[in-house]
Amino acid sequence: MASLPSILGGLDPTSDRAVFRQIADQLREAIDRGRFKEGEKLPSEAELVEHYGVSRMTVRNSFSILQGEGLVHAEHGRGVFVRPRPPVRRLASDRFARRHREQGKSAFIVEADAAGSHPTVDSLEVKEEKASQDISIRLGSVRRVLARRRRYLLDGRPVEFATSYLPLDIARGTQIAEPNPGPGGIYARLEELGHQLDHFEEEIRARMPSPSEVKTLQLASGVPVIHLIRTAFDTAGRAVEVCDTVMAADAYVLSYQLPAT
Repeated sequence: MASLPSILGGLDPTSDRAVFRQIADQLREAIDRGRFKEGEKLPSEAELVEHYGVSRMTVRNSFSILQGEGLVHAEHGRGVFVRPRPPVRRLASDRFARRHREQGKSAFIVEADAAGSHPTVDSLEVKEEKASQDISIRLGSVRRVLARRRRYLLDGRPVEFATSYLPLDIARGTQIAEPNPGPGGIYARLEELGHQLDHFEEEIRARMPSPSEVKTLQLASGVPVIHLIRTAFDTAGRAVEVCDTVMAADAYVLSYQLPAT
């Protein structure tokens, strides 16, 4: 690593901006410019104390700002490190292409392969339950659904968890109700049952996670989530699945291709 004076500037004593915020600003700019790379350790508290002539508490407050922004994470006894950029590019126009199902691949496996990561699924639960009002409306006023809950991991790291809701008259007694729905996932099974998929509708928003989501996804402080609700429709116009997904925002880039006309 280059010397600190060549990477970080000095403090502006005439500024009305608090000293710890000035330090956070300079560290943030250095990260944005690539002077501190992904996964690289930031200067230690002692190094920054010496460089800026401030107290350890001031430096810690600066680190807290960057952690709250999701730019860095602290490892006990090791230091503060630049968080990796999102490793998975989620290409909306391709992820549900029929050719992937025909190859026996689910969307998550396709994305993991593209990222060069090893995908796994755990915390799997499949059960029949009463539909919430929102899910019922999205599925055409059904009363009960088959719910499939699962958590997805890349290289052992939790990156998203999702619940799929399917009408019982479609899913009950089929392989969709089994823990392992088979090659290509539930969409391949839906098409085998005569529900050829026609299109998907997605609603996406970003928000801060709930305490349970922080625990499930093992999120660092300051990392938001992407909350996505997708409805799958067959060629007859029927909604055949609603998938409620929560993703770690630091694990994904959502990529879209839009027509110009």
